[in-house]
Amino acid sequence: MDIRKEYLEFFKSKGHEVVSSMPLVPDDPTLMFTNAGMVQFKDIFTGAVPKPSNPTATSCQLCVRAGGKHNDLENVGYTARHHTLFEMLGNFSFGDYFKKEAIAYAWEFVTVNLALPTDKLWVTIHNDDDEAYELWKEHIDASRIKRFGDKDNFWSMGDTGPCGPCSEIFYDQGEEHFSSSEDYLGGDGDRFLEIWNLVFMQYEQTKNADGTITRTELPKPSIDTGMGLERVIAIKEGVFNNFDSSNFQPIIKKLEELAKKKADKETIGSFRVIADHLRANSFMLSQGILFGNEGRPYVNRRIMRRAVRHGYLLGFRKPFMAKLYDTLCDIMGSHYIELVEQKEYVKEQLTLEEERFFKTIESGMTLFNEELANTKDKFSGEVAFKLYDEKGFPLDLTQDMLRDRNLDVDVEKFDELMAEQKAKAKASWKGSGDTASEGDFKAILEKYGVNEFVGYKNITIKSKIIALLDENFKEVSTLEKGTKGWVMLDKTPFYATSGGQMGDIGALEDNEHIAIIEATEKFHGINLSKVKVEKSNICVGEEVNAIVANRGEVAKHHSATHLLQSALKMVLGDTVSQAGSLNDASRLRFDFTYPKAMTTEQIDEVEDLVNSMIARGLEGNIEELPIEEAKEKGAIAMFGEKYGDVVRVVSFGDVSVEFCGGTHVKNALDIGSFYITKESGVSAGVRRIEAVCGLAAINYTKAIINEMAQVKAEVKNSDVITGIKKLKEQIKELKKELDDAQNSIQTPISEETINDTKIVVDIIENGDLKKLVDDYKNGNEKVAILLIQAKGDKVMLVAGSKNTNIKAGDWIKAIAPIVGGGGGGRPDFAQAGGKDVSKVKEAKEAALNFVKENL
Repeated sequence: MDIRKEYLEFFKSKGHEVVSSMPLVPDDPTLMFTNAGMVQFKDIFTGAVPKPSNPTATSCQLCVRAGGKHNDLENVGYTARHHTLFEMLGNFSFGDYFKKEAIAYAWEFVTVNLALPTDKLWVTIHNDDDEAYELWKEHIDASRIKRFGDKDNFWSMGDTGPCGPCSEIFYDQGEEHFSSSEDYLGGDGDRFLEIWNLVFMQYEQTKNADGTITRTELPKPSIDTGMGLERVIAIKEGVFNNFDSSNFQPIIKKLEELAKKKADKETIGSFRVIADHLRANSFMLSQGILFGNEGRPYVNRRIMRRAVRHGYLLGFRKPFMAKLYDTLCDIMGSHYIELVEQKEYVKEQLTLEEERFFKTIESGMTLFNEELANTKDKFSGEVAFKLYDEKGFPLDLTQDMLRDRNLDVDVEKFDELMAEQKAKAKASWKGSGDTASEGDFKAILEKYGVNEFVGYKNITIKSKIIALLDENFKEVSTLEKGTKGWVMLDKTPFYATSGGQMGDIGALEDNEHIAIIEATEKFHGINLSKVKVEKSNICVGEEVNAIVANRGEVAKHHSATHLLQSALKMVLGDTVSQAGSLNDASRLRFDFTYPKAMTTEQIDEVEDLVNSMIARGLEGNIEELPIEEAKEKGAIAMFGEKYGDVVRVVSFGDVSVEFCGGTHVKNALDIGSFYITKESGVSAGVRRIEAVCGLAAINYTKAIINEMAQVKAEVKNSDVITGIKKLKEQIKELKKELDDAQNSIQTPISEETINDTKIVVDIIENGDLKKLVDDYKNGNEKVAILLIQAKGDKVMLVAGSKNTNIKAGDWIKAIAPIVGGGGGGRPDFAQAGGKDVSKVKEAKEAALNFVKENL
């Protein structure tokens, strides 16, 4: 039974729209990963976006709980039901049906579609939810409905927003199988397993000035439900641990085969950890989350290294995870096609990361075991840090290794050493960007504060030089002619690199000075421009004309990027989200989440949409709004960006609304033409579009026109396509003439017949041996043929057999060594190579004798 498919089709039959699983990286800066089925509908529930035309939906959502506030990583392998990655089935109502229908749907699916016995089912409700109690009594005996308080049966997004009571369905796995003190309904044991949670969003919660909470009835209450696929599969298959189900057992069996050992009481935890972590690593990689040292990539690395450590315990000393990947695809690939499409890439990344860790794990385990032998109370923080810093062991991996021994790490000492390392790294920093320590600019901040950016309204302004720094960021009073450094203006029109937009370039001028602005960056709030002094020295205190040179073309590309994102969502779907961008005067680059390469038709459609937006002359509008008002307007935020209470919102007509601090055109017409020059993959699950507009688009089309003129000249035809077709026909004719010429000078082949079998053994000077062998086999009922050809210092042998007891493979094996070669093949066809051309005649005689002896 395909429970995933059964669930989605059931709710589709009830009028729900089936919605695809959203990416593991949500468009929500409050979350590290998508951790629940309702995440993609959060803005609908909060009212940040309008309710959809279909007010009901159902989905099977991939979720990760291995980082941030929601982290089950440390429990994986120790419990029957915790996973780093899992699938959550859900059905949702956005102000449409409520408790009565939600309860009826849940009961029908559980008892009819899943056919779970009713005497095994229990229901919990909130203490005060009498309405739910009465509704459940229509389906289940009142004695099997239990009331619980806020801790267990009330849900809210936070101090404010939609909230409401919950109702859960539990499955009793049998008293005879469980005996812990927690194996009661509401306890932490595994006997009573929660399989379905219904959230009744019926209140709007607000926090008052005195800290108290007020709840008011929502005019249109909503439904958010969730059913864990892994645990339901286990129940249906009659096993008490998710890892014993068909969702994981094929991986564990394959791992047993690779490890050459069975999972037993001592090793089962390691087998389960690896099976779980393989899923999380693979899906993250397939969606563009690589391995790294910060954020999500670091979580992916932690999961992988925990898996490798358990592989090490099972005896692995070389990469093994990629060898499990095909089994994972067999289990989940039909529903999550990105696993199959990214197969080779994911395998490669798994192997490379394993290789990195296997280089140090041996010495790391030795260091760990040496310190463990001397540990009585707490494991040394110094050694834990050395394991992290030199051996690549994340702290939580060391903590996990100590867990079975009931030991802790001296985390305070570890954190102290980590802080010292970061301080040393900052102190040795030389370069630019916010990676610099604020201390590097402390004197400037104390003296001058943060300078004012006036570039939204002015691209030319008279400014005062308030500070100069040399190339090593040391403050100086003068920059001499021919030198480079950094200039701080009291009011600057130069936009600093941020949000994907390259910083402005330009010049500083007055009657005496000419200095070129090569780049503009922001350092802890200070806007600095990199300057090259061309004519006479520049000094602190002087007034200069600050002139931006590239603003217009950069603004065109940045505005085109906004239109591009809207067009991509129209063509590929709303799950597309920005994963990075770059805008300068000559091009734009836009990275976005999408699991596969775009088709030519999709690329053309996106390009046409952007050009139609430009042609419509969409007015650009820039506002500063309270962040909540901006969200209500539907503004798209760049994930990972930090926003204040008031945000800058850039709109183009009714097609694009985004949070953005960059510079833009006033009307889409100013962009000119838009051309996509390339679509490519950046990493698994992340695609990239490169495009040009404005002056760059003019140059792009001129280059194509010039290139086309050259092509016309080369093919000698103003109709290029016709000219190319003629050239291809000429090439085809010349190839045929060449083949005919080679065959015409072919040496005649000697033949003889033995017992109704045609025997062909000869030395061929010219011709295609494989083709000749195939021709003889096709033209004769019984034939054994072996041809030899010497070219330069190499010899080639090809043999074939049809309806004879001569096996071509054995024939070749017997003859090839004579010419210093080897080879083999099937009974009907075989080939070999050799390097002794002086022995071809001897080989021919031996081949004839072989036939006569064996025919």
